[in-house]
Amino acid sequence: MADIETISYSLAEMKDKYIGKAGSVDREDYEYELKMDVLGQMIRTARKERNLTQEQLGQLVGVQKAQISKLESSVNSASIDTILKVFKALNANIYFNVILENQHLKLV
Repeated sequence: MADIETISYSLAEMKDKYIGKAGSVDREDYEYELKMDVLGQMIRTARKERNLTQEQLGQLVGVQKAQISKLESSVNSASIDTILKVFKALNANIYFNVILENQHLKLV
C-alpha cells in the first residue's frame, strides 16, 4: 500500500492560490462580496430575532417586501441610507470602521 502524502493549506493560502493575492482586483472583489453577504445574513438574523416577517420589516422601513428579500440575499444594490434604516427599524446598532493607510478611524 502506497503512502499518501498529506498537504494542508491555510485559508489565506487557498485564497491567494484560487482567488488572487491580497490587494488584487479579484481578491478585493471577493472580499467585498463576502462582506455584503455577511451583512445580508446579519439583517436576516436580526429580523428573525425580532420575530418580524420581511413584509413587516419593509413596512417599518418604508420599502416593499421584495426589497428586504434582496437585502437579505445581497446588499450590493442597497443604499447606505436604506441599510441604516433597516438596522434602525430592527433596533440594532451598526458601527463603521474606516481604515486609511496606516490610520484607523472609527465612526460610532
